[in-house]
Amino acid sequence: MTVASSPAWTVRLANFILGIKPLFNIMKGRARSMMINRAEEMGVLWRSEAANLQSMDWLADFEAVNNPSLVYPEYYLKPFHAYDNGNLGWEPATEVELAAYAVHARIWEPQSVEGDPKLRESFNQVLRSALPGGVQSIVDLGCSVGMSTFALQDTFPGSTLTGVDLSPYFLAVARHRSRLRQSDKGNGLQIPDRPSAQTPPTWVHAAAESTGLEAGNYDLVAACLVFHELPRDAALAILQEAKRLVKPGGMVAIMDMNPQSAVFAKMPPYVLTLLKSTEPYLDQYFGVDLVQEFERLGFSQVRSMENSPRHRTVIATR
Repeated sequence: MTVASSPAWTVRLANFILGIKPLFNIMKGRARSMMINRAEEMGVLWRSEAANLQSMDWLADFEAVNNPSLVYPEYYLKPFHAYDNGNLGWEPATEVELAAYAVHARIWEPQSVEGDPKLRESFNQVLRSALPGGVQSIVDLGCSVGMSTFALQDTFPGSTLTGVDLSPYFLAVARHRSRLRQSDKGNGLQIPDRPSAQTPPTWVHAAAESTGLEAGNYDLVAACLVFHELPRDAALAILQEAKRLVKPGGMVAIMDMNPQSAVFAKMPPYVLTLLKSTEPYLDQYFGVDLVQEFERLGFSQVRSMENSPRHRTVIATR
């Protein structure tokens, strides 16, 4: 039983409530407040940390990554994650890491800020097992502020990393974090990042479905917690682009919510409504069979495996 189909009345109720704009705004605001309060209760000082980052001068980092001629796809311009401008702003860019710690704290018991690094490590364990010989070149699609990119770099030291994202604000923060990793100063948050002497990733401001990167140039194409944020057409286009980018014999790996998870199947209507208020494409994500789509594109050795009580990793060989 999946979220997309069970129980149907909860999905219909959530969609009905969210279709009423005043109620949608209430639910969106409540979801955000709950997330911030959860983070603060765990000792992550969301408000002060975000204010600290927002007070910085980001102009140089922004100009270094921004592609002013980029035309944003329509789906990316909609309100998202309780932000009216979606991912196109400094507020989401400076809060996304804090949000990750808050959201992923509930994956395992006892709840802890270690939930997020544990989730990313569970993904990387799958990759290490599937790629025992390591890889030389990796592209991280939808890299956000670089959390997944840096985790991949630590998993495969010596590899060349490229991070692609549609938000120049996110990429500016990622670039800033690269410097901090090099200088052994952490990432500016209470939870320090692992220092690294490796070559910083290359940050590319582009859509994951149309990266402009060289074809057949990557041993691993990864997308971490990206696909649940996409409409169906964009998700399928990204799979096509991943096929174009990966070398023959290379691997594509997608880690995201698991539609088959009992956690989602048993989710109360109120909680489901809160979730959907910040994730407008969730229904479409649950309707995409990634294994089937990989096979349709001619990939081999397609496997889907749980890497947390709520998440799964799908890997496929070109």
